[in-house]
Amino acid sequence: MAGFRSLARQVRDPRCDLALRRYSLRKCLERFAPYGHRATWDHLCSRAGFDPEDRSVDPARLVAALDELEEARAVWLAYEVEFAERRRKEKHDGLRRPGSVDDWHRLTWGGFGVAWCDDPRVHPREPLAEVLRRLIAALEREPGTSCPVCRGERLMWRYDLDHEPSTGPVCTDCGILVPRPVLTPAALADARRARLLVSA
Repeated sequence: MAGFRSLARQVRDPRCDLALRRYSLRKCLERFAPYGHRATWDHLCSRAGFDPEDRSVDPARLVAALDELEEARAVWLAYEVEFAERRRKEKHDGLRRPGSVDDWHRLTWGGFGVAWCDDPRVHPREPLAEVLRRLIAALEREPGTSCPVCRGERLMWRYDLDHEPSTGPVCTDCGILVPRPVLTPAALADARRARLLVSA
């Protein structure tokens, strides 16, 4: 099974036929897809300027989409290195019990679904790397009351998400499943109440 870097090389290789280059970009999303596979694909296509169903994409657009994905992946991998180092130090200092950020991180190891978007057509518009920087910054500070990506305050609790956890606060502005550790208990309660008001 090819890894992310070898698939990325195929996307860039002008000797590969266009179908293989497009296929390789899609396969990269099996290794790293911050919004989930379908939403990340939709995001990359819209940012690079081609239709998700286009089978004869301009190779330069495929490479532009790959560039954005690679930049975001570098941001996430750097965070994972820092996270692992912090956990090693905490264990060395006797702190064996992980916190809520650690529980959330365990579910997103490798970067899949870090900023899960259940609806593949609703996702942040900013570059993936910027979205991840904002999310990481929120994980490293005190919990807040709004979406860490778009600053939206309209959070609604959703059930039956195609992700783990399958329930949680979703930003109705940018579509991400907001990690619980970045929200205050009051913000989480408000999101649950918003769900109840809509369903009533």
